[in-house]
Amino acid sequence: MVSLFETTTINGMNLRNRFVRSATYEGLAHDDLTVSQRLIDLMVTLAHGGVGLIITGLATVTRDGQNMPWQLGIHTDTQIPGLTRLTHAVHAAGGTIMIQLAHGGAQGNSALTGEALLGPSAIPAVDGKGPACRAMTHADIQRIVEAFGAAARRAQAAGFDGVQLHGAHGFLLSEFLSPFFNKRSDPYGGSLENRGRIVLEAYHRVRDAVGASYPVTIKLNSEDFLEGGLTVAEMLQVASWLEAAGIDAIEVSGGTSWALGQGRPNASYARVEPTDLYYRDAARRYKAAIGVPLMLVGGIRSYDVAQQLVEDGVTDYIALCRPLIREPDLINRWKAGDTRPSACISDNACFGPLRAGNGLQCVHLKRAR
Repeated sequence: MVSLFETTTINGMNLRNRFVRSATYEGLAHDDLTVSQRLIDLMVTLAHGGVGLIITGLATVTRDGQNMPWQLGIHTDTQIPGLTRLTHAVHAAGGTIMIQLAHGGAQGNSALTGEALLGPSAIPAVDGKGPACRAMTHADIQRIVEAFGAAARRAQAAGFDGVQLHGAHGFLLSEFLSPFFNKRSDPYGGSLENRGRIVLEAYHRVRDAVGASYPVTIKLNSEDFLEGGLTVAEMLQVASWLEAAGIDAIEVSGGTSWALGQGRPNASYARVEPTDLYYRDAARRYKAAIGVPLMLVGGIRSYDVAQQLVEDGVTDYIALCRPLIREPDLINRWKAGDTRPSACISDNACFGPLRAGNGLQCVHLKRAR
Protein backbone atom coordinates (compact mmCIF):
# COMPACT_ATOMS: atom_id res chain seq x y z
CA MET A 1 0.00 0.00 0.00
CA VAL A 2 1.26 3.47 -0.88
CA SER A 3 1.93 5.48 2.28
CA LEU A 4 1.77 9.22 2.83
CA PHE A 5 4.84 8.89 5.02
CA GLU A 6 7.16 6.93 2.79
CA THR A 7 10.35 8.47 1.42
CA THR A 8 10.29 9.41 -2.26
CA THR A 9 12.73 11.00 -4.68
CA ILE A 10 12.27 13.64 -7.38
CA ASN A 11 15.36 13.87 -9.59
CA GLY A 12 17.69 13.10 -6.70
CA MET A 13 15.80 15.24 -4.16
CA ASN A 14 14.80 13.02 -1.24
CA LEU A 15 11.47 13.80 0.42
CA ARG A 16 10.58 12.39 3.83
CA ASN A 17 6.86 12.16 3.01
CA ARG A 18 4.32 12.98 0.31
CA PHE A 19 3.16 16.29 1.78
CA VAL A 20 4.05 19.57 0.07
CA ARG A 21 3.61 23.07 1.41
CA SER A 22 2.18 24.68 -1.71
CA ALA A 23 3.62 28.11 -2.52
CA THR A 24 1.84 30.69 -0.40
CA TYR A 25 2.50 34.44 -0.37
CA GLU A 26 4.01 35.19 3.02
CA GLY A 27 4.27 39.00 2.93
CA LEU A 28 7.35 38.79 5.15
CA ALA A 29 10.23 39.98 2.97
CA HIS A 30 11.90 43.33 3.46
CA ASP A 31 10.82 46.31 1.36
CA ASP A 32 13.75 45.60 -0.98
CA LEU A 33 12.42 42.05 -1.52
CA THR A 34 15.23 40.43 0.48
CA VAL A 35 14.83 37.71 3.09
CA SER A 36 13.85 38.75 6.60
CA GLN A 37 14.33 36.87 9.82
CA ARG A 38 10.54 36.56 10.12
CA LEU A 39 10.45 34.74 6.79
CA ILE A 40 13.24 32.42 7.90
CA ASP A 41 11.40 31.72 11.16
CA LEU A 42 8.22 30.78 9.28
CA MET A 43 10.06 28.40 6.98
CA VAL A 44 11.88 26.79 9.89
CA THR A 45 8.54 26.34 11.69
CA LEU A 46 7.17 24.55 8.62
CA ALA A 47 10.26 22.33 8.46
CA HIS A 48 9.91 21.42 12.13
CA GLY A 49 6.21 20.76 11.47
CA GLY A 50 7.09 17.77 9.32
CA VAL A 51 6.07 18.71 5.77
CA GLY A 52 8.12 16.85 3.17
CA LEU A 53 8.70 19.75 0.79
CA ILE A 54 8.34 23.49 1.31
CA ILE A 55 7.75 25.70 -1.74
CA THR A 56 8.21 29.38 -0.99
CA GLY A 57 5.73 32.03 -1.95
CA LEU A 58 6.25 33.50 -5.39
CA ALA A 59 9.63 35.19 -5.86
CA THR A 60 9.78 37.70 -8.68
CA VAL A 61 12.38 37.10 -11.38
CA THR A 62 12.43 40.77 -12.45
CA ARG A 63 11.80 44.02 -10.62
CA ASP A 64 8.82 44.82 -12.84
CA GLY A 65 7.34 41.43 -12.06
CA GLN A 66 6.58 42.28 -8.42
CA ASN A 67 2.89 42.22 -7.66
CA MET A 68 2.65 42.49 -3.87
CA PRO A 69 4.42 44.39 -1.10
CA TRP A 70 6.89 42.52 1.09
CA GLN A 71 7.24 39.92 -1.66
CA LEU A 72 10.37 37.83 -2.04
CA GLY A 73 12.68 38.64 -4.95
CA ILE A 74 15.29 36.64 -6.80
CA HIS A 75 16.15 39.11 -9.55
CA THR A 76 19.59 40.31 -8.43
CA ASP A 77 22.70 38.60 -7.10
CA THR A 78 22.58 40.84 -4.05
CA GLN A 79 19.62 38.77 -2.87
CA ILE A 80 21.62 35.52 -2.80
CA PRO A 81 23.12 35.94 0.72
CA GLY A 82 19.69 36.28 2.35
CA LEU A 83 18.30 33.39 0.32
CA THR A 84 21.29 31.32 1.41
CA ARG A 85 20.58 32.05 5.07
CA LEU A 86 17.04 30.86 4.47
CA THR A 87 18.01 27.54 2.88
CA HIS A 88 20.68 26.85 5.51
CA ALA A 89 18.15 27.40 8.31
CA VAL A 90 15.57 25.12 6.68
CA HIS A 91 18.13 22.39 6.06
CA ALA A 92 19.36 22.64 9.65
CA ALA A 93 15.75 22.07 10.72
CA GLY A 94 15.57 18.91 8.61
CA GLY A 95 13.51 20.45 5.81
CA THR A 96 13.64 20.47 2.02
CA ILE A 97 12.85 23.70 0.19
CA MET A 98 12.15 24.90 -3.35
CA ILE A 99 11.64 28.48 -4.45
CA GLN A 100 8.80 29.48 -6.75
CA LEU A 101 9.91 31.65 -9.68
CA ALA A 102 7.27 34.06 -10.96
CA HIS A 103 6.44 37.20 -12.87
CA GLY A 104 3.25 39.04 -11.98
CA GLY A 105 2.28 40.01 -15.53
CA ALA A 106 -1.01 41.88 -15.57
CA GLN A 107 -1.26 41.27 -11.83
CA GLY A 108 1.86 43.32 -11.22
CA ASN A 109 1.89 46.52 -9.22
CA SER A 110 3.12 49.71 -10.88
CA ALA A 111 2.81 51.60 -7.62
CA LEU A 112 5.48 49.33 -6.14
CA THR A 113 7.76 49.01 -9.14
CA GLY A 114 7.38 52.29 -10.99
CA GLU A 115 7.20 50.22 -14.17
CA ALA A 116 4.42 49.63 -16.69
CA LEU A 117 2.57 46.36 -16.26
CA LEU A 118 3.24 43.69 -18.86
CA GLY A 119 1.11 40.90 -20.30
CA PRO A 120 0.68 38.90 -23.47
CA SER A 121 -1.94 41.40 -24.63
CA ALA A 122 -3.52 44.59 -23.34
CA ILE A 123 -5.53 42.77 -20.69
CA PRO A 124 -8.59 44.44 -19.12
CA ALA A 125 -8.28 45.16 -15.43
CA VAL A 126 -10.16 42.92 -12.98
CA ASP A 127 -12.58 45.76 -12.27
CA GLY A 128 -13.09 46.38 -16.02
CA LYS A 129 -11.73 49.93 -15.85
CA GLY A 130 -9.16 50.24 -18.61
CA PRO A 131 -6.25 47.95 -19.49
CA ALA A 132 -4.35 46.23 -16.71
CA CYS A 133 -1.18 46.10 -18.78
CA ARG A 134 0.43 46.70 -22.15
CA ALA A 135 1.21 43.95 -24.62
CA MET A 136 4.75 42.65 -24.39
CA THR A 137 7.19 43.06 -27.26
CA HIS A 138 9.42 40.22 -28.40
CA ALA A 139 12.27 41.96 -26.58
CA ASP A 140 10.20 41.97 -23.37
CA ILE A 141 9.51 38.26 -23.79
CA GLN A 142 13.13 37.34 -24.30
CA ARG A 143 14.23 39.50 -21.36
CA ILE A 144 11.83 37.73 -19.01
CA VAL A 145 12.66 34.27 -20.37
CA GLU A 146 16.32 35.00 -19.64
CA ALA A 147 15.34 36.29 -16.21
CA PHE A 148 13.79 32.93 -15.32
CA GLY A 149 17.09 31.24 -16.16
CA ALA A 150 19.11 33.77 -14.15
CA ALA A 151 16.77 33.37 -11.18
CA ALA A 152 17.16 29.60 -11.27
CA ARG A 153 20.94 30.02 -11.25
CA ARG A 154 20.63 32.19 -8.13
CA ALA A 155 18.33 29.65 -6.49
CA GLN A 156 20.83 26.87 -7.06
CA ALA A 157 23.68 29.04 -5.77
CA ALA A 158 21.67 29.87 -2.65
CA GLY A 159 21.16 26.19 -1.83
CA PHE A 160 17.53 25.64 -2.73
CA ASP A 161 16.76 21.98 -3.39
CA GLY A 162 14.91 22.85 -6.60
CA VAL A 163 12.75 25.46 -8.30
CA GLN A 164 9.13 25.73 -9.34
CA LEU A 165 8.00 27.89 -12.26
CA HIS A 166 4.69 29.63 -11.56
CA GLY A 167 2.50 28.91 -14.57
CA ALA A 168 -0.86 29.20 -12.80
CA HIS A 169 -3.37 31.65 -11.27
CA GLY A 170 -3.22 34.33 -13.96
CA PHE A 171 0.41 35.30 -13.47
CA LEU A 172 2.51 35.94 -16.57
CA LEU A 173 3.16 32.40 -17.83
CA SER A 174 -0.46 31.48 -17.07
CA GLU A 175 -1.65 34.55 -18.99
CA PHE A 176 0.28 33.48 -22.06
CA LEU A 177 -1.23 29.99 -21.89
CA SER A 178 -4.77 31.28 -21.59
CA PRO A 179 -6.78 32.42 -24.62
CA PHE A 180 -8.81 34.55 -22.21
CA PHE A 181 -5.74 36.76 -21.72
CA ASN A 182 -3.61 36.02 -24.78
CA LYS A 183 -4.99 37.66 -27.93
CA ARG A 184 -1.69 37.81 -29.81
CA SER A 185 -1.40 36.93 -33.50
CA ASP A 186 2.37 36.35 -33.59
CA PRO A 187 4.39 33.20 -32.66
CA TYR A 188 3.39 33.66 -29.00
CA GLY A 189 -0.38 33.67 -29.56
CA GLY A 190 -3.20 31.87 -31.29
CA SER A 191 -2.61 28.12 -31.21
CA LEU A 192 -1.85 26.33 -27.95
CA GLU A 193 1.61 25.57 -29.29
CA ASN A 194 2.21 29.29 -29.71
CA ARG A 195 0.64 30.22 -26.38
CA GLY A 196 2.82 27.65 -24.65
CA ARG A 197 6.00 28.80 -26.36
CA ILE A 198 7.13 31.15 -23.58
CA VAL A 199 6.55 28.44 -20.97
CA LEU A 200 8.76 25.97 -22.80
CA GLU A 201 11.36 28.64 -23.47
CA ALA A 202 11.45 29.63 -19.80
CA TYR A 203 11.74 25.98 -18.79
CA HIS A 204 14.64 25.40 -21.18
CA ARG A 205 16.48 28.51 -19.93
CA VAL A 206 16.04 27.28 -16.37
CA ARG A 207 17.23 23.79 -17.26
CA ASP A 208 20.24 25.18 -19.10
CA ALA A 209 21.09 27.26 -16.03
CA VAL A 210 20.87 24.48 -13.42
CA GLY A 211 21.68 21.28 -15.30
CA ALA A 212 19.94 17.96 -15.75
CA SER A 213 20.32 16.72 -12.17
CA TYR A 214 18.60 19.67 -10.44
CA PRO A 215 14.85 19.41 -9.73
CA VAL A 216 12.77 21.75 -11.89
CA THR A 217 8.98 21.71 -11.48
CA ILE A 218 6.05 23.85 -12.58
CA LYS A 219 2.63 24.83 -11.27
CA LEU A 220 -0.15 24.82 -13.87
CA ASN A 221 -3.82 25.66 -13.85
CA SER A 222 -6.02 22.64 -14.40
CA GLU A 223 -8.23 25.23 -16.05
CA ASP A 224 -8.89 28.94 -15.65
CA PHE A 225 -12.61 28.69 -14.77
CA LEU A 226 -13.17 31.60 -17.13
CA GLU A 227 -15.23 31.56 -20.32
CA GLY A 228 -12.68 31.32 -23.12
CA GLY A 229 -9.88 30.39 -20.72
CA LEU A 230 -7.46 27.48 -20.53
CA THR A 231 -9.16 24.06 -20.49
CA VAL A 232 -8.17 20.77 -18.87
CA ALA A 233 -7.45 19.26 -22.29
CA GLU A 234 -5.09 22.13 -23.07
CA MET A 235 -3.37 21.78 -19.69
CA LEU A 236 -2.79 18.10 -20.42
CA GLN A 237 -1.21 18.93 -23.77
CA VAL A 238 1.11 21.48 -22.17
CA ALA A 239 1.98 18.93 -19.49
CA SER A 240 2.87 16.39 -22.19
CA TRP A 241 5.22 18.89 -23.85
CA LEU A 242 6.86 19.61 -20.51
CA GLU A 243 7.15 15.88 -19.84
CA ALA A 244 8.96 15.41 -23.15
CA ALA A 245 11.23 18.35 -22.28
CA GLY A 246 12.24 16.78 -18.95
CA ILE A 247 10.21 18.55 -16.25
CA ASP A 248 10.56 16.71 -12.92
CA ALA A 249 7.10 17.26 -11.36
CA ILE A 250 3.93 19.24 -12.03
CA GLU A 251 1.62 20.79 -9.45
CA VAL A 252 -1.98 21.15 -10.60
CA SER A 253 -4.08 24.02 -9.28
CA GLY A 254 -6.62 26.27 -10.97
CA GLY A 255 -8.38 29.59 -11.28
CA THR A 256 -7.28 33.22 -11.35
CA SER A 257 -8.12 36.40 -9.48
CA TRP A 258 -10.49 37.17 -12.36
CA ALA A 259 -12.36 33.90 -11.68
CA LEU A 260 -12.41 34.60 -7.96
CA GLY A 261 -13.80 38.06 -8.65
CA GLN A 262 -16.60 36.46 -10.66
CA GLY A 263 -17.48 34.19 -7.74
CA ARG A 264 -16.23 31.00 -9.38
CA PRO A 265 -16.01 28.36 -6.65
CA ASN A 266 -12.88 26.65 -7.90
CA ALA A 267 -10.48 29.57 -7.86
CA SER A 268 -7.49 28.30 -5.93
CA TYR A 269 -8.17 30.26 -2.77
CA ALA A 270 -11.96 30.35 -2.82
CA ARG A 271 -13.78 29.31 0.31
CA VAL A 272 -14.11 25.56 0.53
CA GLU A 273 -16.64 23.14 1.95
CA PRO A 274 -15.30 20.15 3.90
CA THR A 275 -16.00 17.75 1.04
CA ASP A 276 -14.57 19.90 -1.77
CA LEU A 277 -11.62 18.70 -3.83
CA TYR A 278 -11.29 21.34 -6.48
CA TYR A 279 -9.28 19.52 -9.14
CA ARG A 280 -9.72 15.78 -8.51
CA ASP A 281 -11.25 15.08 -11.94
CA ALA A 282 -8.45 16.98 -13.68
CA ALA A 283 -5.92 15.02 -11.62
CA ARG A 284 -7.45 11.71 -12.71
CA ARG A 285 -7.17 12.75 -16.35
CA TYR A 286 -3.61 13.85 -15.75
CA LYS A 287 -2.57 10.53 -14.19
CA ALA A 288 -4.12 8.63 -17.10
CA ALA A 289 -2.06 10.57 -19.64
CA ILE A 290 1.10 11.97 -18.00
CA GLY A 291 3.93 10.08 -16.31
CA VAL A 292 5.51 13.04 -14.50
CA PRO A 293 4.86 13.01 -10.71
CA LEU A 294 1.77 15.03 -9.79
CA MET A 295 1.32 17.37 -6.84
CA LEU A 296 -2.36 18.11 -6.23
CA VAL A 297 -3.53 21.18 -4.32
CA GLY A 298 -6.98 22.55 -3.60
CA GLY A 299 -9.53 21.72 -0.91
CA ILE A 300 -7.66 18.86 0.78
CA ARG A 301 -8.28 19.11 4.53
CA SER A 302 -8.50 15.52 5.72
CA TYR A 303 -5.85 12.87 6.33
CA ASP A 304 -8.23 10.15 5.18
CA VAL A 305 -8.95 11.97 1.92
CA ALA A 306 -5.23 12.55 1.36
CA GLN A 307 -4.47 8.86 1.94
CA GLN A 308 -7.26 7.78 -0.39
CA LEU A 309 -6.09 10.12 -3.16
CA VAL A 310 -2.62 8.60 -3.05
CA GLU A 311 -3.83 5.01 -2.67
CA ASP A 312 -6.17 5.42 -5.64
CA GLY A 313 -3.38 6.83 -7.78
CA VAL A 314 -5.11 10.19 -8.22
CA THR A 315 -1.94 12.02 -7.20
CA ASP A 316 1.59 11.33 -6.03
CA TYR A 317 1.87 14.25 -3.60
CA ILE A 318 -0.60 16.15 -1.42
CA ALA A 319 -0.05 19.91 -1.57
CA LEU A 320 -1.51 22.05 1.20
CA CYS A 321 -1.76 25.80 1.63
CA ARG A 322 -4.21 27.22 4.15
CA PRO A 323 -4.19 24.18 6.48
CA LEU A 324 -0.50 24.83 7.14
CA ILE A 325 -1.19 28.47 7.94
CA ARG A 326 -3.60 27.34 10.65
CA GLU A 327 -1.47 24.39 11.80
CA PRO A 328 2.19 24.47 10.72
CA ASP A 329 2.68 21.18 12.59
CA LEU A 330 -0.30 19.45 10.96
CA ILE A 331 1.85 16.78 9.29
CA ASN A 332 3.52 15.82 12.55
CA ARG A 333 0.08 15.63 14.19
CA TRP A 334 -1.19 13.28 11.51
CA LYS A 335 1.97 11.18 11.64
CA ALA A 336 1.61 10.82 15.43
CA GLY A 337 -1.83 9.27 14.92
CA ASP A 338 -4.11 12.26 15.53
CA THR A 339 -5.75 12.22 12.10
CA ARG A 340 -8.55 14.66 12.75
CA PRO A 341 -9.06 17.02 9.78
CA SER A 342 -7.28 20.33 9.64
CA ALA A 343 -8.68 23.01 11.92
CA CYS A 344 -8.57 25.48 9.01
CA ILE A 345 -12.04 26.79 8.07
CA SER A 346 -10.87 28.43 4.80
CA ASP A 347 -12.56 31.76 5.48
CA ASN A 348 -9.56 33.67 4.07
CA ALA A 349 -9.31 35.80 7.20
CA CYS A 350 -5.54 35.30 6.85
CA PHE A 351 -5.67 37.88 4.02
CA GLY A 352 -6.27 40.58 6.63
CA PRO A 353 -2.86 40.44 8.33
CA LEU A 354 -1.18 40.19 4.91
CA ARG A 355 -2.83 43.37 3.67
CA ALA A 356 -1.96 45.14 6.91
CA GLY A 357 1.71 44.30 6.54
CA ASN A 358 1.79 41.82 9.41
CA GLY A 359 2.65 38.79 7.30
CA LEU A 360 1.04 35.42 6.83
CA GLN A 361 -0.82 34.22 9.93
CA CYS A 362 -4.07 32.64 11.01
CA VAL A 363 -6.17 35.11 12.98
CA HIS A 364 -8.08 32.28 14.67
CA LEU A 365 -4.86 30.74 15.95
CA LYS A 366 -3.86 34.11 17.39
CA ARG A 367 -7.22 34.46 19.13
CA ALA A 368 -6.96 30.94 20.57
CA ARG A 369 -3.74 31.89 22.25
